[in-house]
Amino acid sequence: MATEETRVLLLIDDEPAQSRIVSTLAAREGWRSLTVESCEAALEALAGPEGHEIDAVLLDQRVAGDAACDFIRGIKAERAEIAVLMLTASTSPLLAVEAMRAGALDYLIKPVAPERLLSALRTASRVQTPRDELQPLAEKLPSVLEFDAMVGTDTHFRTALAKAATAARGHGHVLVEGESGTGKEMLLRAIQHASTRSKAPVQLVNCAGVAMQTLESLLFGHEKGAFAGAFNRQEGYFQQCDGGTILLDEIDQVDPVIQDRLADILDTGIVRPTGAAHGFKIDIRVLAASDMPLANEVEEGRFSKALYQQISDTRIVLPPLRERAGDIPALTRYFLSKIGELEGFSHHSIADSGLSLLEAFDWPGNVRQLQTVLFRACVHEQREALTAHSFPHLSELLGDADRGESRARGLGVLLYQNDGNLRPLEEIEADIIRLAIGHYQGKMTEVARRLGIGRSTLYRKLSDLGIDNAA
Repeated sequence: MATEETRVLLLIDDEPAQSRIVSTLAAREGWRSLTVESCEAALEALAGPEGHEIDAVLLDQRVAGDAACDFIRGIKAERAEIAVLMLTASTSPLLAVEAMRAGALDYLIKPVAPERLLSALRTASRVQTPRDELQPLAEKLPSVLEFDAMVGTDTHFRTALAKAATAARGHGHVLVEGESGTGKEMLLRAIQHASTRSKAPVQLVNCAGVAMQTLESLLFGHEKGAFAGAFNRQEGYFQQCDGGTILLDEIDQVDPVIQDRLADILDTGIVRPTGAAHGFKIDIRVLAASDMPLANEVEEGRFSKALYQQISDTRIVLPPLRERAGDIPALTRYFLSKIGELEGFSHHSIADSGLSLLEAFDWPGNVRQLQTVLFRACVHEQREALTAHSFPHLSELLGDADRGESRARGLGVLLYQNDGNLRPLEEIEADIIRLAIGHYQGKMTEVARRLGIGRSTLYRKLSDLGIDNAA
């Protein structure tokens, strides 16, 4: 089998331009690509001299047409160890479900962002740890744009949402920091959606995995002949979104040269396309996200101090899921309800054994990873309730670790302490109130009604129990 330095990707694609892009991106992750233009040629390659070296297959669904899932099923029947990824222009959940049930590891929707493809290839890598098999799939659920639809009662999370809601009503730039998968892009979209610029032009740019010159042209534009290959004039997003908002995801990955240009633009309000003799006055709000704490990056000299000062008018930090594990039951129910609404899916509940397993995991991929794991479980589970057996990867990773399955639950509320004694009533009541706030998405009137108490009583209990609903 291929080594880490010689991982081989079989690319089934009859579009030369797309094949070159995919091959170039794959090379960044250490993959060598073999490109064929038909499924028949792919089968010949798998059976040929280099077939045993192939670690993954990326199939453009258009090449196989209606037989794509049968083709995937055939590959997995012969070579179960090969990771199969499917690239398609279709956004149909039904096709996603069918492809995954046929054996596809991931499902990429065209046009696929570079970092999205690289993430899928990392997942498919045979030399990665099993945990990487749980990295995000393509986004199957629509982005949440409303603050009250964001589930969680953790104090730090609710504080971050309250800060974001306040920032949405303002006019300054915003920086959201947090680990990958914590929901930074979702929060950026929510801020923009709730802002006074919600009807103005908006553009999301994922700064990771994009070549510096390409990113420069996307953001600032260029004149014809500004550099080799600039055959036409291109207007950048800063001009296109004048009066609106630009969302810069993974801004910590931006090249220092572009960082300096961004800082100057935000300082002067003037953008000058590459090769242009003069600039253009613009009015732009920047909402940025970073996987890394930028203050540390500034101290280490890896990020522009001037740009950091410009974009951090409001700085919001989203906590990782392992630090808000109490939100896992509410998040699980929320995602299961949304997945159940997708075409081709049935509604699933979750049994205590399944919930215990989810709570025992440390979720390095955070909320996005939880969503992915639940999506996969719903694809393959035929029974109504998800159990521990519905999450074989988690079971394998956790092994014999204590999953708390012996502790009694009330829909995610623990009743007993580890020594077998009942927990204090005050603690149980606090957990139930947190559970209700998460379940009813922070709608306090509904929470009070369902708990059978008045709003004033609810708020008094929140104060007495030290719960900050930040609503």
